Amino acid sequence: MTKTVLVTGASGFIGSHLARALADEGYDVRAMTRHPGRYDGSGTPVRGDVFDQDSLGEALDGTDAAYYLVHSLDSDDFEEKDAEAARTFAAAAADAGLERIVYLGGLGDDDGELSPHLRSRRAVERILREGPVPVTALRAAVVIGDGGISWEITRQLVDRLPALLTPRWVRTRTQPIALPDVIRYLVGVLEPVEARGKVYEIGGPEVLRYIDMLTRAAKVQGDHLANVTVPLLTPRLSSSWLVLVTDVDFTTARNLVDSLSTEVVVRDHSIEDVVPGPTIGYDEAVRLALRDHAA
Repeated sequence: MTKTVLVTGASGFIGSHLARALADEGYDVRAMTRHPGRYDGSGTPVRGDVFDQDSLGEALDGTDAAYYLVHSLDSDDFEEKDAEAARTFAAAAADAGLERIVYLGGLGDDDGELSPHLRSRRAVERILREGPVPVTALRAAVVIGDGGISWEITRQLVDRLPALLTPRWVRTRTQPIALPDVIRYLVGVLEPVEARGKVYEIGGPEVLRYIDMLTRAAKVQGDHLANVTVPLLTPRLSSSWLVLVTDVDFTTARNLVDSLSTEVVVRDHSIEDVVPGPTIGYDEAVRLALRDHAA
């Protein structure tokens, strides 16, 4: 029997690609959005708001599983908002008797000093897991794909600057992952029984510093990007610099910059037991993202 799956944030960066992939796999996809009349992606649009439990009840009625992909990174009080939304969704999912929730959160060591952004991602994961519905959580770092905020910052910096004056956080190590691999993992953990209630770390094949990501993205496009690191460039000044050079708003920039000083590297590779297969390298991920942007 065909499973009915709800995708929250279906009009967003990850959600839009996931809805298409699930539909291609034969799932009955419900694409949740606050404005279903504007939705033109895969699946059947349904109205739902993560802060409105009644609307969630209607969206979840008759569904077997749900993907939770929403966040409030563009708000100053995003930690409180994200926690409230997670509690509301967990309660609605329990009332609907879902078989499983699949959640995409952020990488970062549990015993490390997490930024407010990553701390919020982990809190949402914990809140969802406190409910009776089994949760499968995937934790990722920067996702390389057209439309992703972190990737758009990288692309625009490379496109718009002949050289970089960068803060110390560009030396932080991270493990970027290509958008197609994120989607493959999200779809791949939906069915396996052994994935119920588990947490998986996902990443591409390379651990890079942010400056490596910038210079290699430039090289893929046939350019050379010079860099001078400025140690006294504070997080607030870094945020203002990003707003000046890119299209990202200040609140989102500040919340992201706070996270860029935290090392996010895959330590646990158990996802390979459930969803095997090679992952896409960084340079190829950049090529795919640039191709999609130009399309």
